[in-house]
Amino acid sequence: MPYGFKARQASKGDRELRACLKTTPTRPSPDLASPEVSPTVSAVIGLLRFVGLFNAALWFGAAIFFTLSIDPFSSSEEIRELLGAKNSPYFSIAIGQLLTARYLRAFLACSIVSLVHLAAEWLYLGKYPQRRWLVLVLLLWLGGMAEVYWLQPKLRQLHRLQFTRAEQRERERASRSYRVWREISQAINIVLLTGIGGYLWRVGNPPDATRFLSATKFRS
Repeated sequence: MPYGFKARQASKGDRELRACLKTTPTRPSPDLASPEVSPTVSAVIGLLRFVGLFNAALWFGAAIFFTLSIDPFSSSEEIRELLGAKNSPYFSIAIGQLLTARYLRAFLACSIVSLVHLAAEWLYLGKYPQRRWLVLVLLLWLGGMAEVYWLQPKLRQLHRLQFTRAEQRERERASRSYRVWREISQAINIVLLTGIGGYLWRVGNPPDATRFLSATKFRS
């Protein structure tokens, strides 16, 4: 067969193939965030966003309430007048420490929910969290762990030592140490409050456009 005839036949086949490709409609695979996705997937996406925002708001609100109301409660004049001179400041501070323990348990619970929420966004939606926000949540969790298992037990021990039958010098040393560690704990609480506020802003205002896995990848 002549070479020219083969070349004309091949070019004719190429033109028919390109024409066929132009006329064939191409439909991109839908993303999980698109309206074409099943209502179940859309509901899960909405649920994840709601849980993240609700947890961050609850976390920030609890931190605000503790910092402005619960923490100054043990040293307020009202609680001293209520308990009387014989029971204050030992029992007033002890009550404040009990309330602080309740708050810190809620703090740790919210931090764990935030970590789980970031993991769910990554695994289900394919949206990998930015490193700074992941580090922030981890630092908040570590700060809560330090308060629960290090600072608060130390403060309780020093507080009891101030009112025991130990020598006067030991009680004075315990009182000075208590005031120092108390100020450290308050400074850490303010730093944690600032970090929670930043996390709440991130959840309410995502820094980047939401990136999702395609539905075909998700099904596979």
